[in-house]
Amino acid sequence: MKKVLKILKYLFLALLLIVLIGGAIFYFSKKSASNKNMKLLGDEAPTLTQYGIRFRDLNKNGRLDVYEDPSANIDARVEDLLAQMNIEEKAGTMFVTMIGTTPKGKPMETPILSSDPMTMMMSFTLPTNSEMIARKKMNSFNILASLDANLMAKYANTIQKMAERTRLGIPITIATDPRHGTENNPGAGLYTPAFSQWPSSLGLAATRDTLLVREFGDIARQEYRAVGIHLALHPMADLATEPRWGRTSGTFGEDADLSAKMTKAYVLGFQGDSLNNQSVACMTKHFSGGGPQEDGEDAHFPYGKNQVYPGNNFDYHLRPFTEGAFPAKTAQIMPYYGIPVGQTNEEVAFAFNKQLIQGLLQDSLNFKGVVCTDWNIISGSKMGEGRSWGVETLSTKEKVKKVLDAGCDQFGGEQIPEVIVEMVKEGMLPEERLDVSVRKILRDKFILGVFDDPYVDEEKAANIAGAQPFMEKGLKAQEKSMVLLKNDGLLPLNRGTKLFVFGAENTEAFNAYGEVVNSVSNADAIVYCTETPFDPRNDYFLENFFHQGRLYYNEEELEEIIEVIGQKPSVVVVSLERPAILTEIDAEATALLADFGTSNKALARILFGEAAPTGKMPFELPSTWEAVQKQLEDVPYDSENPLYPFGHGLTY
Repeated sequence: MKKVLKILKYLFLALLLIVLIGGAIFYFSKKSASNKNMKLLGDEAPTLTQYGIRFRDLNKNGRLDVYEDPSANIDARVEDLLAQMNIEEKAGTMFVTMIGTTPKGKPMETPILSSDPMTMMMSFTLPTNSEMIARKKMNSFNILASLDANLMAKYANTIQKMAERTRLGIPITIATDPRHGTENNPGAGLYTPAFSQWPSSLGLAATRDTLLVREFGDIARQEYRAVGIHLALHPMADLATEPRWGRTSGTFGEDADLSAKMTKAYVLGFQGDSLNNQSVACMTKHFSGGGPQEDGEDAHFPYGKNQVYPGNNFDYHLRPFTEGAFPAKTAQIMPYYGIPVGQTNEEVAFAFNKQLIQGLLQDSLNFKGVVCTDWNIISGSKMGEGRSWGVETLSTKEKVKKVLDAGCDQFGGEQIPEVIVEMVKEGMLPEERLDVSVRKILRDKFILGVFDDPYVDEEKAANIAGAQPFMEKGLKAQEKSMVLLKNDGLLPLNRGTKLFVFGAENTEAFNAYGEVVNSVSNADAIVYCTETPFDPRNDYFLENFFHQGRLYYNEEELEEIIEVIGQKPSVVVVSLERPAILTEIDAEATALLADFGTSNKALARILFGEAAPTGKMPFELPSTWEAVQKQLEDVPYDSENPLYPFGHGLTY
């Protein structure tokens, strides 16, 4: 036995040594590659004065070029820069993808061992900052890290300085998914405590307050710009007509009129009445409406590739764009992954579909801005296979050409500009086609002011992001978003009420008005907080973050809830990221509240009457699973005998 243990010990040590040596080789190879990339960069751009004009000499030629002139006409600046760009620089401009940030706000250049799995995964899987900026000539990125505001600002300044040292000094457009809610989903939203906290888009819709939504957009704009972010990869103008869809929480609900109003106010808040050097540009998504997913399955995954229209309701899903995003002059548009089944002359996904992108979006609806694909429709990644639904058998170059022929300008989630360079050199793609897209991308950069001054004040960033007035506005919005579904005389609670609180991590907020006790027997009332049910899945990495499938509580979940709330007068608070089936819970609860991403502080104020619930449901709540299964994916509020209809909401 001792001999066996001794052998196992040596085997373990040998394996550990191999891992350490392999890790060291990998680390130093990445470090060496980073050093080589950095050597490709030149000098920083000096600030000069010529003809009385102070400018950044981005191409370091010692004279004022038109594109460097802050007083020049934007179209003239674009054309001057475009004429100086080579094929590699044009190709690099046509890509936007994720970029890695260390926990200390530095560019991610080497692998990192971290307790945060996302940070560690990014450090091992993403290309380094220097590879994408110096070698691939890319200048648009979406950041994933959620750091303190000063560190986010520090990172933004660092990569802008890196970009300044490229041949033409083209600055970086920094983009992000939503950051002002409570959701943390690498494919949809990023929880960022440094920013003010607001309800989800569903919650904003529940307020029915377009002025509040525009104010949110303006506050988010200020916080984004303070840390160097210029492009919002939102809002979602999709309609949640299919209740099982895993991305419902990012929408404004199922009603086209409401979504159009909310989308318009949202974009105006971020961009202003017109795009300018203080704006954050909006990439409104997902044209032409990504909600009617077959059986509610999301198009991130191959089993959810089809968008279906059994109610012949395609035009209904266009209205948040035609009546919301476009009147607000959204700067950019993103199509979704799905195949709009039966709507065009070929069964291919939106970004590959010329009839929808060029024919409908650009020609019929006259959209002239940047069209950027959703992430990873060409290449696979650690988060899943390439989502090239309908054209899976095409080669990489054929897919790229089909996207460009369809009318898209930029590839999201990809870092393969070398493919476009090869296609131009092989005669597969004319350089003039690159110019069409690069011209639009550069124009937004100039309008947003990043050519003239891409840098931010790192100390000031911390004073703007998460400022107390912004936090208070967010709290008020959370209160206003809550929907009182049912109240049999329990709410508002009297001050001093003894509460047994179930399902809330931090109960301190309730003690400000009542007393939290540790047993049901000592309580006057019960507060039970629960989530929307779903089917856990793990065949793909992103399935861990997308809650899909069932909307009903299984027997075990339901039994636990009913057992607790049946003991005393109870208020059930359901966090609704999708339309949960609450029929059995509703029958047992004394009061029922719908929550769309609110803090316990906001909830406590509602429960004790410090604020009155005024929210209205942004979607209907079905009464049975059978009713859900009978609904048509593209038709709003068509559930048989809903438990609560669209627009329902009580107050006191």
